[in-house]
Amino acid sequence: MENLENKEKIKLTQYSRGAGCGCKISPQVLEEILHSQITFPEQKLLVGNNSNDDAAVYDLGDGNALISTTDFFMPIVDDAFYFGQIAAANAISDIYAMGGKPILAIALLGWPVEKLPASLAKEVMEGARKICAKAEITLAGGHSIDSAEPFFGLSVNGLVPTGNLKKNNTANEGDLIFLTKPLGVGILSTAQKRNVLKEEDLEDLIDQLTSLNSVGEALGKVKGVTAMTDVTGFGLAGHLTEMAEGSDLSAHLYYSRLCIHENVKEYLAKRIVPDATYRNWNSYSKKINFEKGVNVMEAFSILPDPQTNGGLLIAVNPASAQEVKDVLNEYGLANYTEPVGKFITKNEKTIYVLE
Repeated sequence: MENLENKEKIKLTQYSRGAGCGCKISPQVLEEILHSQITFPEQKLLVGNNSNDDAAVYDLGDGNALISTTDFFMPIVDDAFYFGQIAAANAISDIYAMGGKPILAIALLGWPVEKLPASLAKEVMEGARKICAKAEITLAGGHSIDSAEPFFGLSVNGLVPTGNLKKNNTANEGDLIFLTKPLGVGILSTAQKRNVLKEEDLEDLIDQLTSLNSVGEALGKVKGVTAMTDVTGFGLAGHLTEMAEGSDLSAHLYYSRLCIHENVKEYLAKRIVPDATYRNWNSYSKKINFEKGVNVMEAFSILPDPQTNGGLLIAVNPASAQEVKDVLNEYGLANYTEPVGKFITKNEKTIYVLE
């Protein structure tokens, strides 16, 4: 174990099969796992397993609701401190995606103690504490196990006024679609795992992965925001499909308006694509139609690319578009004030990708 004590030689991504939200079980398999005939009706449960939403929501009866979520995964970057930050930001995002305010977190840690030093696990925890402090919440405890592969995440609770609660299945026909972060982090993280990611691209990747989606709490206060979710392991294609189908709608997606990480196309030219991209594509491809003019081969790699701590996907009544743009500008998201699509009447396909 002596050679492991030098953390410069340790690359966490080499100790796990998956990476970040790309570790998720495929949508098809997950549906089979979650299907159950056993139910327990709970009148105060506002959001539960009956939908594909980001978190469970429980009515507290005083005009507020409790949001409860958990999220964990294997390393998406090599650095332990950054890994802790990313996993924490990703877990907290589920609270923001429901329009809520996070209030408390506890940690979930799996660590191969015979392979990796405890000092690295401590750095993971320190990274998580930094992000929790940024979100103004306490990392109050948790649970750890000796596992074959490293993994880390948080269980997070939050609060939301019941009138501000945002679900992912309540969009309306004609609503505009906004997305608050660029796509391509799955491709970039795969490039890192293959030791071909440029240093400047790594900096951009880390910056996004550790960025909190705190704008979600402010968007929760906008009545014209009809539905909201965050884009994670199922990619934009998967999460937009969930939002559209849950709302009994289809969607137009304007491919040329999507913000894609700089240099992603360079890595695509080298055939650097996460394995989870193919899994996602197999799950959703029959529900997607490409119009003339769209670079289908490129879109095939971008739309199902598994995101970790991805942007918020927002359905907005056109009458509230300017209010939403003002909120995005206030939070430094001026590059994401252009709608990337709109919801339409339910059609044969779920997503129609336009140029």
